[in-house]
Amino acid sequence: MPHTALLRRVSALAILIALPGVALAQAPQKAQAPTPAANTPAAVPAAPAGPDSVVASVNGKPITQGDLAIAADDPALSLPGVDDAQKKNLLVDYMVDLRVGAQAAEAAKIGDTPDFKRKLAYFRDKLLLDDYLEQEAKRAVTPEAEHAIYDQTVKLMKPEEEVHARHILVDNEAEAKKIAGRIKGGEDFAKVAAETSKDPGSKAEGGDLGWFTKDRMVPDFANAAFAMKAGQVSDPVKTQFGWHVIKVEEKRTKPQPTFDELKEQIDQHLIRKAQQDLILKLRAEAKIDRPDAPAEAAQPAPELKKP
Repeated sequence: MPHTALLRRVSALAILIALPGVALAQAPQKAQAPTPAANTPAAVPAAPAGPDSVVASVNGKPITQGDLAIAADDPALSLPGVDDAQKKNLLVDYMVDLRVGAQAAEAAKIGDTPDFKRKLAYFRDKLLLDDYLEQEAKRAVTPEAEHAIYDQTVKLMKPEEEVHARHILVDNEAEAKKIAGRIKGGEDFAKVAAETSKDPGSKAEGGDLGWFTKDRMVPDFANAAFAMKAGQVSDPVKTQFGWHVIKVEEKRTKPQPTFDELKEQIDQHLIRKAQQDLILKLRAEAKIDRPDAPAEAAQPAPELKKP
């Protein structure tokens, strides 16, 4: 069985055994009035435990707070909805099971097999690379780099016109003409839209489509909306969805996104580029032999032109 599968099984076992106790601990209990204590000194919060602080031991070998922190980062041990004290108890139970099993496997000489040694080397290399790439990512994401990418991005953004519009969708032209007449006669567009529109996505909002650029709508609808002035109501407009009556509420030049709106995307770009550049640099500097690599296809000779 693969090493990772064993860890998942052990962790699942430890957590499933402990979860009934967690459920009981989380069940609502009848509140009791606190008993006043005279002259009771205020509790002093305990100092946070360091990574070398021992939380348990298995056959004399310690399990530390640092071991728990590593286990807590394992996605297989995610425990949403469990408070810190309960989670710590579950992680200690898991680490105990892990150490008991690992010590038994060591005694059975599992670690001496060639297959295990290959797996151990693979996971060691993987952890080393993961941590190295994480360090590179931290170095890459700086305020200076973030703002440089942001400034470069907004400079390349061309001004775009946006329209804020409402619409009413119906099945036929005759009905659309009747609705357009009602609105141009003074009836409230939003009220008529809620009453008559066939568009479930905007009907409850009085036909409101919010702000949109021209490329976000089908051509016939977009051409009509962007040709109108603010406050204008259209004649019936036909698209593949049916017949529309459109009201343009406002028009504007689309505002540029703020730094905060783009920050997450910028950070991801910086991280991916830094990590990719690092791997390419390491590859270029390394001597790599691939005796089993497929041979490159022979390129056809260039065809010579006749004089």
